[in-house]
Parts: sequence; structure tokens; C-alpha cells
Amino acid sequence: MPRLQRKSFAKPDRARGLGSGQLEIVDLDEAAVGRVSLPPGWRWSIDVQPTVQTRSCQTRHVSYALSGTLHVVMDDGTELDVRAGDVHEIPPGHEAWVVGSDHYIAIEWANSGQYGQSSEELGDRTLATVLFTDIVDSTAKLARVGDVEWRRILLEHNRRLRRQLDQFRGREVDTTGDGFLALFDAPARAVRCAAAIGPAVADLEIRVRAGLHTGEIEFIGGQPRGLAVHTAARIAALAGPSEVLVSGTTRDLVEGSGLSFLDRGAHALKGIDGARQVFALASAMDPPPG
Repeated sequence: MPRLQRKSFAKPDRARGLGSGQLEIVDLDEAAVGRVSLPPGWRWSIDVQPTVQTRSCQTRHVSYALSGTLHVVMDDGTELDVRAGDVHEIPPGHEAWVVGSDHYIAIEWANSGQYGQSSEELGDRTLATVLFTDIVDSTAKLARVGDVEWRRILLEHNRRLRRQLDQFRGREVDTTGDGFLALFDAPARAVRCAAAIGPAVADLEIRVRAGLHTGEIEFIGGQPRGLAVHTAARIAALAGPSEVLVSGTTRDLVEGSGLSFLDRGAHALKGIDGARQVFALASAMDPPPG
């Protein structure tokens, strides 16, 4: 539960080298906030890529630049200079380097807790709750409203969904055109995030379905792999409009959290051995005190 508190970067909870740069992190109960300091000449592909071993930076950055200039090049060739005073978002899939003779210093909110970590630090295999979402009948909606309006709706959907991921401490891993793949280190937060997405986009006249499963995942090239990911995707495919479905594993792990479910029976999931019990979220009351 949120509480009144304050911390200072003068005494960070964690610090991590980014090659010649530095990341300092303070942990609030429901958020991690980072301060990144990158010297002149710093470049992601030289200073960070050897550690994370991905083709480009796969971390989403939501930041406020305090000093210096950072040049960003997306995988699709889009370029942008981020300068002191800019509030900015950099999606996954980019290269970046410091321009000029000043240190680039920024305050980061999204995913700062994981930025620059190697697969060993993240854990080759780790337990996580996997969330898949997508917009129901998106093709039909596109046909009705046209390309321009659909792009506006999709961008607003993405913005609002990312706000929910930030609030519930989810880690955005990938976008799937009209959906998201995200990871959580606590299953109850993951389910509450999924429950919050539908109301957050309701006025856009779209409906989102979600599926969740908790299990071990493996990071390969910065991307999660394993049976847990496939199971969550298959469960999401079973969900109806505005519905949140979870596996029996996730349902058992959130017992006592104020979340209630309806049994949707056992389902054979494509490519996965054995039938899996699936539950639909019925209500998401506040967790009990203590």
C-alpha cells in the first residue's frame, strides 16, 4: 500500500555501472526511480551491449533529462535528440550515445531497476507472472474508423496501458501490434494490473482481454522464453472481451489477496501437455490489512 516517504540519490539503495556511465536507484514501495549519468563519448553499443548481449537496447525509458544531450536511433531508423529539460519516452529497440562535451544526466521511472543488467544478474531462469493482452476485434474496429483514427486510438491505448504497468510495477517486454507482453515479480499485482486495463481504455470504445500464468521463464537475448510464456499466451487467447483469465497456478498464488475468481474449467492448450484449469477474475477488492 502506498505510504508517505522520501529518499535521496545521495544515498541510493542500489548502484550499477553502465560501462563508463553510472545508474543509481532508489526503491520506493511500489516504484524504482533511477538517476543515470553518462559521460561524453558514452555509447550503448560499446558500454552496455557487451553486458546485456541484445542486438539493441530492449529497455523502455521514461525520463526527464537534467543535462547534456543523448542521440537516440530506433531500430526502424527514427532518430531523436534528447536535451536538458526534455521529458521523453524511448521505446525498446534502440541505440543511443552522448553528444557533445557535457554529461548526460536523467531521472528515469520506467524499468530503471532492470536497466543494464546481464542475463546472469536477471537470472537465466526466474519465477515471474506473465501477462498477455490484446484488443478484441481490432481488425473490425480499424475497418470502421479508418487508419488515422485507429492509429490515434492505438497510441492512446498504449499510453494508458503503460501507465498501468508503471503503477503496478510491471516490466514491459514486447508489444504485439495491439497488445502487450509484460512480466511481474508478484502475481497479485499482475492480476490487479490486468483488471485495471479495461476501465482505463473503456472510453476509447475498445475492449481488451488478458491472460496470466506464473512460472519459470528463461531470458534469451533479453527476451523471455519457456513454457510459462506459451501458457500465458494460450490462456489469453481463451479470454473474451474485457475478461481476465488466469491459470490455476496464478490463482493459487494470490489466495488471500482479495481477488476472487470463477472456475472456467479445464482446457487443452495448444502445444502444452495436459489440460489446464482456467479461472476468470470476478472481483479485485483491496487486499486485507497486514
